[in-house]
Amino acid sequence: MSLIQAIVIAIIEGLTEFLPISSTAHMKFANPLIGVSENAFTDLFEIVIQLAAILSVVVLYYKQFFDFKKLAFYFKLIIALIPAIIAGVLLKKHIDSLLGNIGFIAVVMIAGGVVLLFIDKFFTKPAIHSQDSVTNKNAFVIGCYQVLSILFPGLSRSAATIIGGLAQKLDRRTAAEFSFFLAVPTMLAASVKSCWDVHKTHPEVFAKDSMTLLAVGSLVAFAVALIAIKFFITYLQRHGFKLFGYYRIILGSVILLLVWKGIIH
Repeated sequence: MSLIQAIVIAIIEGLTEFLPISSTAHMKFANPLIGVSENAFTDLFEIVIQLAAILSVVVLYYKQFFDFKKLAFYFKLIIALIPAIIAGVLLKKHIDSLLGNIGFIAVVMIAGGVVLLFIDKFFTKPAIHSQDSVTNKNAFVIGCYQVLSILFPGLSRSAATIIGGLAQKLDRRTAAEFSFFLAVPTMLAASVKSCWDVHKTHPEVFAKDSMTLLAVGSLVAFAVALIAIKFFITYLQRHGFKLFGYYRIILGSVILLLVWKGIIH
Protein backbone atom coordinates (compact mmCIF):
# COMPACT_ATOMS: atom_id res chain seq x y z
CA MET A 1 0.00 0.00 0.00
CA SER A 2 1.37 3.39 -1.03
CA LEU A 3 0.87 6.66 0.85
CA ILE A 4 -1.63 7.89 -1.76
CA GLN A 5 -3.61 4.66 -1.54
CA ALA A 6 -3.64 4.92 2.27
CA ILE A 7 -5.00 8.48 2.08
CA VAL A 8 -7.71 7.53 -0.42
CA ILE A 9 -8.90 4.61 1.71
CA ALA A 10 -8.81 6.80 4.83
CA ILE A 11 -10.95 9.47 3.15
CA ILE A 12 -13.46 6.81 2.12
CA GLU A 13 -13.53 5.48 5.68
CA GLY A 14 -14.00 8.91 7.23
CA LEU A 15 -16.84 9.78 4.86
CA THR A 16 -18.72 6.52 5.24
CA GLU A 17 -18.16 5.32 8.82
CA PHE A 18 -21.16 7.10 10.31
CA LEU A 19 -23.45 6.93 7.29
CA PRO A 20 -25.73 3.87 6.94
CA ILE A 21 -23.90 2.74 3.80
CA SER A 22 -21.17 0.48 5.26
CA SER A 23 -17.62 1.79 5.44
CA THR A 24 -16.34 -1.80 5.33
CA ALA A 25 -18.11 -2.41 2.03
CA HIS A 26 -16.70 0.79 0.56
CA MET A 27 -13.15 -0.10 1.54
CA LYS A 28 -13.51 -3.65 0.22
CA PHE A 29 -14.88 -2.27 -3.05
CA ALA A 30 -12.24 0.45 -3.35
CA ASN A 31 -9.20 -1.74 -2.64
CA PRO A 32 -9.14 -3.70 -5.92
CA LEU A 33 -10.14 -0.62 -7.92
CA ILE A 34 -7.10 1.36 -6.76
CA GLY A 35 -4.72 -1.58 -6.69
CA VAL A 36 -4.59 -2.38 -2.97
CA SER A 37 -4.08 -6.09 -2.35
CA GLU A 38 -5.67 -7.94 0.54
CA ASN A 39 -3.11 -8.95 3.15
CA ALA A 40 -2.50 -8.81 6.90
CA PHE A 41 -1.51 -5.15 6.84
CA THR A 42 -4.53 -4.10 4.77
CA ASP A 43 -6.85 -5.83 7.23
CA LEU A 44 -5.12 -4.14 10.15
CA PHE A 45 -5.15 -0.76 8.39
CA GLU A 46 -8.90 -0.92 7.78
CA ILE A 47 -9.65 -1.71 11.42
CA VAL A 48 -7.32 0.92 12.88
CA ILE A 49 -8.53 3.78 10.67
CA GLN A 50 -12.11 2.83 11.57
CA LEU A 51 -11.18 3.35 15.21
CA ALA A 52 -9.52 6.67 14.34
CA ALA A 53 -12.66 7.84 12.55
CA ILE A 54 -14.82 6.78 15.46
CA LEU A 55 -12.65 8.64 17.96
CA SER A 56 -13.99 11.82 16.35
CA VAL A 57 -17.15 11.03 18.33
CA VAL A 58 -15.21 11.40 21.57
CA VAL A 59 -14.03 14.85 20.47
CA LEU A 60 -17.45 16.09 19.31
CA TYR A 61 -19.28 14.62 22.31
CA TYR A 62 -16.53 15.05 24.89
CA LYS A 63 -18.94 16.33 27.55
CA GLN A 64 -20.90 13.10 27.31
CA PHE A 65 -17.85 10.86 27.34
CA PHE A 66 -16.07 12.58 30.18
CA ASP A 67 -18.97 13.21 32.52
CA PHE A 68 -17.93 10.63 35.09
CA LYS A 69 -20.88 11.49 37.31
CA LYS A 70 -23.15 9.65 34.87
CA LEU A 71 -21.90 6.10 35.25
CA ALA A 72 -25.15 4.82 33.74
CA PHE A 73 -23.95 6.09 30.35
CA TYR A 74 -20.87 3.85 30.43
CA PHE A 75 -22.85 0.91 31.81
CA LYS A 76 -25.32 1.10 28.91
CA LEU A 77 -22.47 1.03 26.40
CA ILE A 78 -20.98 -2.04 28.10
CA ILE A 79 -24.36 -3.80 28.01
CA ALA A 80 -24.79 -2.95 24.33
CA LEU A 81 -21.26 -4.17 23.53
CA ILE A 82 -21.68 -7.66 25.02
CA PRO A 83 -23.58 -9.26 22.07
CA ALA A 84 -20.93 -8.08 19.58
CA ILE A 85 -18.09 -9.47 21.69
CA ILE A 86 -19.77 -12.86 21.94
CA ALA A 87 -20.53 -12.94 18.21
CA GLY A 88 -17.01 -11.83 17.31
CA VAL A 89 -15.41 -14.59 19.37
CA LEU A 90 -17.73 -17.38 18.27
CA LEU A 91 -18.03 -16.47 14.60
CA LYS A 92 -14.58 -15.19 13.65
CA LYS A 93 -14.02 -17.75 10.85
CA HIS A 94 -17.46 -17.06 9.41
CA ILE A 95 -16.85 -13.31 9.50
CA ASP A 96 -13.40 -13.56 7.90
CA SER A 97 -14.70 -15.71 5.05
CA LEU A 98 -17.55 -13.30 4.25
CA LEU A 99 -15.28 -10.25 4.38
CA GLY A 100 -13.40 -11.74 1.45
CA ASN A 101 -16.54 -12.24 -0.63
CA ILE A 102 -17.19 -8.98 -2.48
CA GLY A 103 -20.22 -10.41 -4.29
CA PHE A 104 -21.90 -11.30 -0.99
CA ILE A 105 -21.13 -7.84 0.43
CA ALA A 106 -22.67 -6.22 -2.66
CA VAL A 107 -25.86 -8.27 -2.26
CA VAL A 108 -26.10 -7.22 1.39
CA MET A 109 -25.60 -3.59 0.32
CA ILE A 110 -28.57 -3.85 -2.03
CA ALA A 111 -30.79 -5.62 0.52
CA GLY A 112 -29.93 -3.05 3.17
CA GLY A 113 -30.72 -0.29 0.69
CA VAL A 114 -34.19 -1.69 0.10
CA VAL A 115 -34.82 -1.65 3.85
CA LEU A 116 -33.70 1.97 4.13
CA LEU A 117 -36.17 3.02 1.42
CA PHE A 118 -39.05 2.17 3.76
CA ILE A 119 -37.55 2.58 7.23
CA ASP A 120 -38.89 6.11 7.73
CA LYS A 121 -42.45 4.77 7.41
CA PHE A 122 -41.91 2.00 9.96
CA PHE A 123 -41.00 4.09 12.99
CA THR A 124 -43.11 7.26 13.13
CA LYS A 125 -43.88 7.60 16.84
CA PRO A 126 -40.63 7.89 18.84
CA ALA A 127 -40.97 8.04 22.61
CA ILE A 128 -37.31 8.46 23.65
CA HIS A 129 -35.73 11.83 22.91
CA SER A 130 -32.54 11.87 24.98
CA GLN A 131 -29.67 9.57 25.94
CA ASP A 132 -30.68 9.74 29.60
CA SER A 133 -33.99 8.11 28.71
CA VAL A 134 -32.35 5.12 27.01
CA THR A 135 -32.74 2.12 29.33
CA ASN A 136 -30.40 -0.83 29.83
CA LYS A 137 -32.92 -2.99 27.96
CA ASN A 138 -32.94 -0.56 25.03
CA ALA A 139 -29.14 -0.62 24.98
CA PHE A 140 -28.98 -4.42 24.96
CA VAL A 141 -31.48 -4.73 22.11
CA ILE A 142 -29.54 -2.17 20.06
CA GLY A 143 -26.42 -4.21 20.77
CA CYS A 144 -28.17 -7.28 19.38
CA TYR A 145 -28.95 -5.37 16.19
CA GLN A 146 -25.26 -4.53 15.95
CA VAL A 147 -24.55 -8.27 15.68
CA LEU A 148 -26.42 -8.29 12.37
CA SER A 149 -23.70 -6.09 10.88
CA ILE A 150 -21.11 -8.63 12.06
CA LEU A 151 -22.99 -11.56 10.56
CA PHE A 152 -23.63 -9.73 7.28
CA PRO A 153 -20.67 -7.58 6.18
CA GLY A 154 -21.93 -4.72 4.05
CA LEU A 155 -25.06 -4.23 6.16
CA SER A 156 -23.41 -1.29 8.01
CA ARG A 157 -22.88 -1.18 11.73
CA SER A 158 -24.33 2.33 11.74
CA ALA A 159 -27.47 1.29 9.85
CA ALA A 160 -28.04 -1.76 12.05
CA THR A 161 -27.69 0.08 15.35
CA ILE A 162 -29.70 3.12 14.24
CA ILE A 163 -32.53 0.87 13.06
CA GLY A 164 -32.23 -0.96 16.36
CA GLY A 165 -32.59 2.36 18.14
CA LEU A 166 -35.62 3.35 16.07
CA ALA A 167 -37.19 -0.03 16.82
CA GLN A 168 -36.74 0.79 20.51
CA LYS A 169 -38.65 4.05 19.95
CA LEU A 170 -35.63 6.35 20.01
CA ASP A 171 -36.01 9.39 17.76
CA ARG A 172 -33.63 9.72 14.79
CA ARG A 173 -31.10 11.97 16.49
CA THR A 174 -30.98 9.94 19.72
CA ALA A 175 -30.69 6.67 17.79
CA ALA A 176 -27.88 8.04 15.63
CA GLU A 177 -25.98 9.43 18.61
CA PHE A 178 -26.28 6.18 20.56
CA SER A 179 -24.97 4.38 17.49
CA PHE A 180 -21.98 6.76 17.46
CA PHE A 181 -21.32 6.23 21.16
CA LEU A 182 -21.54 2.44 20.87
CA ALA A 183 -19.05 2.52 17.98
CA VAL A 184 -16.27 3.71 20.30
CA PRO A 185 -15.95 0.65 22.58
CA THR A 186 -16.89 -1.67 19.71
CA MET A 187 -14.09 -0.52 17.42
CA LEU A 188 -11.64 -0.15 20.30
CA ALA A 189 -12.17 -3.82 21.15
CA ALA A 190 -11.91 -4.81 17.47
CA SER A 191 -8.70 -2.82 17.00
CA VAL A 192 -7.01 -4.28 20.05
CA LYS A 193 -8.00 -7.80 18.97
CA SER A 194 -6.84 -7.19 15.40
CA CYS A 195 -3.48 -5.74 16.47
CA TRP A 196 -2.89 -8.68 18.81
CA ASP A 197 -3.76 -11.27 16.15
CA VAL A 198 -1.56 -9.63 13.51
CA HIS A 199 1.31 -9.23 15.98
CA LYS A 200 1.22 -12.97 16.67
CA THR A 201 1.01 -14.10 13.05
CA HIS A 202 2.65 -11.28 11.05
CA PRO A 203 4.95 -9.25 13.32
CA GLU A 204 6.70 -7.81 10.25
CA VAL A 205 3.58 -5.73 9.62
CA PHE A 206 4.62 -3.42 12.46
CA ALA A 207 7.66 -2.11 10.58
CA LYS A 208 8.35 1.64 10.58
CA ASP A 209 6.97 2.26 7.08
CA SER A 210 3.75 0.46 7.94
CA MET A 211 3.31 2.49 11.09
CA THR A 212 3.73 5.68 9.08
CA LEU A 213 0.89 4.64 6.80
CA LEU A 214 -1.26 3.78 9.82
CA ALA A 215 -0.57 7.17 11.39
CA VAL A 216 -1.35 9.14 8.24
CA GLY A 217 -4.44 7.08 7.50
CA SER A 218 -5.71 7.50 11.05
CA LEU A 219 -5.28 11.30 11.00
CA VAL A 220 -7.06 11.62 7.65
CA ALA A 221 -9.95 9.34 8.67
CA PHE A 222 -10.34 11.23 11.96
CA ALA A 223 -10.45 14.66 10.29
CA VAL A 224 -12.89 13.63 7.56
CA ALA A 225 -15.16 11.87 10.06
CA LEU A 226 -15.51 15.06 12.11
CA ILE A 227 -17.19 16.67 9.11
CA ALA A 228 -19.24 13.62 8.17
CA ILE A 229 -20.85 13.29 11.61
CA LYS A 230 -22.18 16.84 11.60
CA PHE A 231 -23.53 16.43 8.07
CA PHE A 232 -25.24 13.13 8.87
CA ILE A 233 -27.06 14.31 11.99
CA THR A 234 -28.39 17.40 10.21
CA TYR A 235 -29.40 15.51 7.07
CA LEU A 236 -31.00 12.62 8.96
CA GLN A 237 -33.23 14.89 11.02
CA ARG A 238 -34.46 16.75 7.94
CA HIS A 239 -34.65 14.07 5.26
CA GLY A 240 -34.46 10.57 6.71
CA PHE A 241 -32.90 7.47 5.12
CA LYS A 242 -34.32 7.19 1.59
CA LEU A 243 -31.36 8.77 -0.24
CA PHE A 244 -28.97 6.36 1.46
CA GLY A 245 -31.19 3.48 0.40
CA TYR A 246 -31.04 4.48 -3.27
CA TYR A 247 -27.29 4.99 -3.03
CA ARG A 248 -26.76 1.52 -1.57
CA ILE A 249 -28.87 -0.14 -4.25
CA ILE A 250 -27.04 1.65 -7.07
CA LEU A 251 -23.56 1.02 -5.68
CA GLY A 252 -24.29 -2.62 -4.83
CA SER A 253 -25.63 -3.23 -8.33
CA VAL A 254 -22.57 -1.63 -9.95
CA ILE A 255 -20.24 -3.76 -7.84
CA LEU A 256 -22.16 -6.94 -8.70
CA LEU A 257 -21.79 -6.05 -12.37
CA LEU A 258 -18.04 -5.52 -11.95
CA VAL A 259 -17.74 -8.87 -10.15
CA TRP A 260 -19.76 -10.59 -12.89
CA LYS A 261 -17.52 -9.05 -15.55
CA GLY A 262 -14.43 -10.20 -13.64
CA ILE A 263 -13.13 -6.65 -13.21
CA ILE A 264 -12.92 -7.03 -9.44
CA HIS A 265 -12.75 -10.19 -7.33
